[in-house]
Amino acid sequence: MPAFGMGRQPKVVNDLLRVHGRSLGWAETEGKHMKVVIIGAGIIGAALARSLSTSGADVTVMSSGVGATAASFGWINASFYLDADHFRLRAAGLEAWRRLDVPLNWSGALCWEEEGAGFDQQFKSLSDLNYDVDVIDQEGFSELEPHVVAPARALRFAIEGVAEPRATAQNLLAGVRRIIGVPVRRIATTAGRVSGVETDQGVMPADRVIVAAGNGSPALLEPLGVALPMLDRPGLMMRTGAVPPMLAHVLVTPEGEVRQDSGGHIWMPTAAAHQSDASTQIDSRPDVLADQALARLEALVPGTALAWDRVMLAYRPVPQDGRPVIGPCGPEGLFTAVMHSGVTLAAITAELLAPQVLDRPLSNAQADLIAPYGPSRF
Repeated sequence: MPAFGMGRQPKVVNDLLRVHGRSLGWAETEGKHMKVVIIGAGIIGAALARSLSTSGADVTVMSSGVGATAASFGWINASFYLDADHFRLRAAGLEAWRRLDVPLNWSGALCWEEEGAGFDQQFKSLSDLNYDVDVIDQEGFSELEPHVVAPARALRFAIEGVAEPRATAQNLLAGVRRIIGVPVRRIATTAGRVSGVETDQGVMPADRVIVAAGNGSPALLEPLGVALPMLDRPGLMMRTGAVPPMLAHVLVTPEGEVRQDSGGHIWMPTAAAHQSDASTQIDSRPDVLADQALARLEALVPGTALAWDRVMLAYRPVPQDGRPVIGPCGPEGLFTAVMHSGVTLAAITAELLAPQVLDRPLSNAQADLIAPYGPSRF
């Protein structure tokens, strides 16, 4: 398996992420003793907790169950995007992850999901955006992935990587105070600003509250007059039992996305074209879908004995227009961060939202990045 490392830097964001010679990082001297409650312990909430606690804020993370993070594929990429602004945000997300002291696998990705004219258009679109993308032929592919049936050609995204979502979230939460299994019933307000979070056991005081609870966010925000319409996007993730190392990259194939983790397990969504899957419900049994995904996987890596050991359901948190929702909303002191893919965008979300929580102005570059994603658009 590829070693953890930094890999090449995305060319597209070098200028974007530098303001007067400085990165988008923010001072660690502001926000001392500010009480911040983050609702949601997935990868978005965890990244925010790391940024805010590093700054000196008094952070408590609350979670009442397992969200989408544990069943996430974990791919950090900017090769799939909705428009130019979304691409810029995702590309910035890759750089933001490199500024965090967490172990990630910058393996790169190989993509041949599209063929013919679609393949050519994907390459041209990414090249026009100055993304780091190359075309490799069948021979070059086999050198990189000798166990995989080689396509005639593939796109190589050398700067992309993988976060093991649950482990990465736990790493980011190290040293942060957490309350687990206690649901937040509502967000308390006093004189037009947040004052805490209400549980069955009473109100916990807070100066700031961040709702990063994925699909559970609308129910917390709606009583405060904040609309956050969400799409129904259930997804099943299949994982095999551990096998010897055989896959070195994220593979984006016509049969689905595939990767192997550091423990030898191979992960694959049961739906092909997972990135663009718009299904609103799952009609087949999970075990049947896992069997079908396994059959597609075995065709990609023939001669390998594989068996799935886990299939996981998660409802991906996708706002109505498909774009992230990041920023202040409702009464003073309330913020939200809800999006898909949280794995790609967690680190940049923390860099863009944490300064606002601490009443610190954003740089021009930061403001431009986050401008399309405010909650008020709904």
